[in-house]
Amino acid sequence: MVEISRTDFEEAVDDALDSLPEGVARGIAAANVVILVEDESPSGPHGEQLLGLYEGVPLDQRSVFDGFREPDRISIFRGPLQRMCATREELVHEIAVTVLHELGHLFGIDDERLHELGWG
Repeated sequence: MVEISRTDFEEAVDDALDSLPEGVARGIAAANVVILVEDESPSGPHGEQLLGLYEGVPLDQRSVFDGFREPDRISIFRGPLQRMCATREELVHEIAVTVLHELGHLFGIDDERLHELGWG
């Protein structure tokens, strides 16, 4: 287990977002999505601790007829990520993978394809 401050954790999330190509970053900015750092996760469908969670309507399923709705949410869970990593470098890497994984869901990519891409 490795622990870093909340500020350092949030900076690692920001660094992952900053690493995205400009076109992808523009798409995210226009997508009405908020990215949050939470301390702990709810249990997943099989009782496991989640590292991240996307809640919303993927971009490929949205319609101009949807009307107003609250922003989609991407939560990145600090506790489970810190507990699974042994070094700061591993943690920063896993934060980036988790951010990319949840953004993949925003773009309509399913878990199987995300694992194939290495964003497991």
